Amino acid sequence: MPCRLEVPQTLMFGKWKYEKPDGSPVFIAFRSSTRKNVQYDEVPEYKDRLSLSENYTLSISHARISDEKRFVCMLVTEDNVFEAPTVVKVFKQPLKPEIVNKAQFLETEQLKKLGDCVSKDSYPDVNITWYRNGRTLDPSEGVITTLQRQVDPATQLSTVTSSLVYKTTKNDIKIPFTCSVTYYGPSGQKTIHSDQAFFDIYYPTEKVTIQVLPPKNAIKEGDNITLKCLGNGNPPPEEFLFYLPGQPEGIRSSNTYILTDVRRNATGDYKCSLTDEKSMIASTTITVHYLDLSLNPSGEVTKQIGDALPVTCTISSSRNATVVWLKDNTKLRSRPSFSSLQYQDAGNYVCETNLQEVEGLKKRESLTLIVEGKPQIKMTKKTDPNGLSKTITCHVEGFPKPAVQWTITGSGSVINQTEESPYINGRYYSKIIISPEENVTLTCTAENQLERTVNSLNVSANENKEKVNDQAKLIVGIVVGLLLAALVAGVVYWLYMKKSNYSPKPCPQRDINGKSEKAAAQKFQTHLRTASKHVNKDLGNMEENKKLEENNHKTEA
Repeated sequence: MPCRLEVPQTLMFGKWKYEKPDGSPVFIAFRSSTRKNVQYDEVPEYKDRLSLSENYTLSISHARISDEKRFVCMLVTEDNVFEAPTVVKVFKQPLKPEIVNKAQFLETEQLKKLGDCVSKDSYPDVNITWYRNGRTLDPSEGVITTLQRQVDPATQLSTVTSSLVYKTTKNDIKIPFTCSVTYYGPSGQKTIHSDQAFFDIYYPTEKVTIQVLPPKNAIKEGDNITLKCLGNGNPPPEEFLFYLPGQPEGIRSSNTYILTDVRRNATGDYKCSLTDEKSMIASTTITVHYLDLSLNPSGEVTKQIGDALPVTCTISSSRNATVVWLKDNTKLRSRPSFSSLQYQDAGNYVCETNLQEVEGLKKRESLTLIVEGKPQIKMTKKTDPNGLSKTITCHVEGFPKPAVQWTITGSGSVINQTEESPYINGRYYSKIIISPEENVTLTCTAENQLERTVNSLNVSANENKEKVNDQAKLIVGIVVGLLLAALVAGVVYWLYMKKSNYSPKPCPQRDINGKSEKAAAQKFQTHLRTASKHVNKDLGNMEENKKLEENNHKTEA
């Protein structure tokens, strides 16, 4: 604090004092103008805190609230005393304000203490202001504030507390509240703001809603349904009344109610309400989807070939259902219909249906169709082009699969090969290749659980028909040629003998010719017998073919 006086030439000494509240002085420092020495009075509160310069400027270290006084600089001459007062003001910036004792919740339309805004260690006194969402709260908005001040006797610093009583609304949900402290310092007025505070706003339920889990468009028979009732109040209601279809009395429960293993008769309107406000009610309609399938006939069915079999697949559902037919896991284009069953109709049939809108709702029934039939036989014969073998085939129909057995009657036959085809749609064949040296009879026997069927076929010696005919024609031609040559030779010889009237005697040459003629005659007879034998075999083949056709006609009949 500078001494605000002109130092006179005749100055004897300078002194500093302060004035008590009652106006009495307390001297604290002295400095002589001639000796330049400084003396400090024995004042306890200023011990070791004072410093007086040559120009009589007084400095006080470690300022205290108690330093806020009226100090006076005194310059003394022989004939006068000059004084210049200095008023000292002390300031202490408060700590950042805090909102404490906050309410756990606020209820709409009710006055309730929101909290306390506390400002500590300030001097001089401060002002506290409350804000809602950054805007100053107005007392006209249902606001009541009270202010308390406490002074620390040791430090003389103040603690200021402002309490806010507030009537909240739903508009205060998630809205920040703050407070600020305004204080004065050497440079003027300043403000410090607190951190934001949020409050849980309680308000009554105004609307009730009901939820269905799983989603109500996907409920099917056998499902569990969870009904959930919700109120839009805060805190939400914990108990409700649930009303089931056809039941006028509500069932008291928490906010959930579970229905297990529902059936189609559970379809209807479901409601819920508050326990204390039954007029506040919510409702929803639930459809329990169902799907019934009836296949007639079903399971394993055995029918005879040629029988008729009507098949129906009846569907009953809560919505339009799609129907698919399968046979042996292959999709059919249309529903199966059997006016005359055949072996290829046998198999595993499945009628399958589902509701596309409802996941997991599908049904299927199966029909295992067995088509039985007595064995039927048809035999065919084929001669090898080289004439060395014949292939006899026994074509068999029937179910269960007939077992085929071959029987050969006759001797001199060589079985070259047997073969059997796969059994498909009630049909297969057994094939035998033979090379008979004499005529034989082949018998094909087919037998299953229903019947035993037999068919036979005569097979002649193994020669090609066309080859036999050609050989017979050749032999006949040779024989005829020989006979004509012999006849011509006899006629010529007779004419010669008649013209010469000469009877020749036997000679060796004639004997030789006679023997040659005899040998030629024997050879002719041999060829004739061979040709006759081949002709007989050819006729046998013709008879064999005729009999085969008759047997096949009998089998078919």
